[in-house]
Order: sequence, then structure tokens, then C-alpha cells
Amino acid sequence: MVDFTRLPRHVAIIMDGNGRWAKRRGLPRTAGHAAGAETFRSVATYCKDIGLDYLTVYAFSTENWKRPLEEVSAIMGLLKKYLLESIEKMERDQIRLHFFGDLSPLPQELRDLCARTDKISTRYDGMQVNVCLNYGGRDEIVRAARAFARDCAQGKCSPEALSEADFSGYLYSAGIPDPDLVIRPSGEVRISNFLLWQSAYAEFYYTDVLWPDFGKDELHRALAAYQSRSRRFGGI
Repeated sequence: MVDFTRLPRHVAIIMDGNGRWAKRRGLPRTAGHAAGAETFRSVATYCKDIGLDYLTVYAFSTENWKRPLEEVSAIMGLLKKYLLESIEKMERDQIRLHFFGDLSPLPQELRDLCARTDKISTRYDGMQVNVCLNYGGRDEIVRAARAFARDCAQGKCSPEALSEADFSGYLYSAGIPDPDLVIRPSGEVRISNFLLWQSAYAEFYYTDVLWPDFGKDELHRALAAYQSRSRRFGGI
């Protein structure tokens, strides 16, 4: 049973299992991604309805470029479709969209849509959905280290003064609280280069349910599991 008065502030989800969902039904992998996109839409809306502050989802990793061109193109097409719909609905739904990752390799049209949603999001307060797109946790940390090194070279700061809080300010997630709960559907039990720095003290929930089948009931199970745990952050 979920206590909706004690929800985590920030939930992160590795949206995994689209391809296997399609294969079990004799469908192309692209059909699994389409179903997964609909699940994302419904889960994000429900998270807003119950009062979560932040939802971060792993949409496309830096490693996903290795997939077949047809599959990558389908994912990019679904993202374009979702962003176009979001631009129409963001004012109504009060869901802010923000992106983690290196967007430079994406088609210009997609980059423009991401910029438009970011700009719209500054106009109001509401639940924030962070979409990790061409994102990798190690890549994020390396980029942050480079940015810090440049600031040191320019005399803006010194290596000796660097704190964890300072370093967090160089990450894509600067200013956003770390996830309290990381959910991974699909039966895989690994982090897959997702929010490596930010999830240091997150609770993890794994389930065999494939992402397209992940609905309200499964989210409730994850939230109930989170609430059953004692979070000590290294203490007693």
C-alpha cells in the first residue's frame, strides 16, 4: 500500500524492455518503442497527478547509436512526435521538460524542438520531467571534469576548493535533487551507465515487467518498496 503523503521527491526510470516486448508478440522492435513511448506518456502524467516533483527517464544512451539505423530512426521519430504533442499540451498539463545529454549529434529539427520545450518550461512551475537523450553517466562526469578544469585554468576556481556540491553544479542535473528511487523494468539488474553520480544513495527497484507493460500498479509496487526501506545515508 502506497502512502501518498510520503512519496519520493525524485524518481528515475530506465525504460528497458521495448525490444523484447515486441519480439514476444512477433512484432518489429520499432513497435516496442512505440508502445514504450505511450507508457512513458501515461506514467509521466500519473506521476504529476500524484504529486511527484521530478521524474527522470533514460530515453537514449550514448551507446544506443550502435543499434540498427532503422531502430535509431524510429526512436528519433517517436521523440519528435512526443515533443510536438508536448509543446501543444505543456501549458495545460504543467509538466516541464528538460534534457540531460549531448544533443549536438541529433538532427537539427530535434535540437530545435528540445530548445523550444526548455524555453516553454521556464514560464511556469510544475513537475519536471528530465529526458536523458544521448546520455551516458561516465560521459557526463568526464564533461563535468573538463568544464571544471577549464574554470581552474581561467582562474575562476582552484582544485583544492572543489567539493561534491561544487562538482554537482557542472553536471547536466545541476540544481536538481538527486533521485531517491531508481526503477529498472525488464528483469535486468544493472545501472547501465545511468545517473552514476546522482544515484549514489538512491534506492533501487527491479522488476521483470517489460517497460511497455509498466503501469500504475507496477509503479505503486515500486513506491511501496521504497517506503518500506530505511534510508540511512551511511549512518546507523
